[in-house]
Amino acid sequence: MSVSFCYRYRGFILLLTFLIYTCYHLSRKPISVVKVRHFFHLFPDQENYKELLGGVDDAFLIAYAVGMFISGIFGERLSIRYYLFAGMLLSGIFTALFGLGYYWNIHQLWYYVLVQIFNGLAQTTGWPSVVTCVGNWFGKGKRGFIMGIWNSHTSVGNILGSLIAGIWVNSAWGLSFIVPGIIIAVIGVINFLFLIESECRINSQNAPVEEVATSADSHCAERDCGIEDAGCSKESNEKPGAISFLGALRIPGVVEFSLCLLFAKLVSYTFLFWLPLYIVNVAHFGPKEAGDLSTLFDVGGIIGGILAGIISDYTNGRATTCCVMLIVAAPMLFLYNSVGQNGIGSSVVMLIICGALVNGPYALITTAVSADLGTHKSLRGNAKALSTVTAIIDGTGSIGAALGPLLAGLISPTGWNNVFYMLISADILACLFLSRLVYKEIQAWRGSENRNRG
Repeated sequence: MSVSFCYRYRGFILLLTFLIYTCYHLSRKPISVVKVRHFFHLFPDQENYKELLGGVDDAFLIAYAVGMFISGIFGERLSIRYYLFAGMLLSGIFTALFGLGYYWNIHQLWYYVLVQIFNGLAQTTGWPSVVTCVGNWFGKGKRGFIMGIWNSHTSVGNILGSLIAGIWVNSAWGLSFIVPGIIIAVIGVINFLFLIESECRINSQNAPVEEVATSADSHCAERDCGIEDAGCSKESNEKPGAISFLGALRIPGVVEFSLCLLFAKLVSYTFLFWLPLYIVNVAHFGPKEAGDLSTLFDVGGIIGGILAGIISDYTNGRATTCCVMLIVAAPMLFLYNSVGQNGIGSSVVMLIICGALVNGPYALITTAVSADLGTHKSLRGNAKALSTVTAIIDGTGSIGAALGPLLAGLISPTGWNNVFYMLISADILACLFLSRLVYKEIQAWRGSENRNRG
């Protein structure tokens, strides 16, 4: 196995995992577009259909949050390729089943809740697996920048999901779910055929070996690379044991970033599930126009994720970068609710700015921060912690993702102003949980500056 082959394959892995998680989010987004127009028809005898919609959202999100803590444990012990294939196939089936409710003329709440629960559990296979795979292939040097670009899959998936749902939102809305379900299942097959889980260790005297996140765990076994390298020793195939849940919690920074993500993801997922309805109610756009306009929030998310990665790489301050963006996001959310709907121009600008500030920290924590902590020096090279750490951080964040849409459904009947007050409060709490880590980073900068002067 040549050095050049493994390096070239890095680009392919980045593209493939990008495509994989784009499909996960693509299949989640249609519900926020379709419910604007049709879901009150599903429960025609219920005046509190908004609360029921919040319950349907939360069926997915609570199942996702609970399942995520378990998913990381399985992700460390099973082949990522097989695990992703099963998860994507099941996600496709349950997404399609939601849309089939239209053709089967189903108006029972229990059906949609049950489908969402199983879909939420199936979707937990995605995030720990793709982060572990990318962490295995890329070292820490420019991880924030690389993962900032790579993490745009979340926003790209949301945008594509909105556009696909918009095609059929005014006609056969069942296809808004069936088509994304087919897409994620097909990409699952492609993943099964082509994914390689970790970079090969290449023993070459002629070329330096770049350190990767899992250098202690990477090996050139035939089952990982498809080709056996004569330079690999038998000892290199021996893997360290998987870390325990409590062991992962003891890694410095895991608890703080997990709690920060809980509130950051609360804000992000409230926008994900409720922004189109907010635009319809406040700006009085049609469902398709609202769905299309809501994609600008995700465009901002792409920009914010990349900027957060670049800044945090340059400053070596992941926590500080997140904290500053969250602090600025709070007044921007207030301004968007106050003046952001005064015209199409202000809506476009404010949605992009808010998307960048809200999703930037969320993107950084779930990618570069998770990979950093999962390969922390305290682990002494045991990269098997990466999947568990990723699952703990994103699982805790998913609790906030479940709370946000639920609270929005309960609060929105009292006025959208109150929903935004809730979101601003969550932003402030997210900052507070990072305060200790920000202080440590500032102290490290001062110490480095003093050493340079000396």
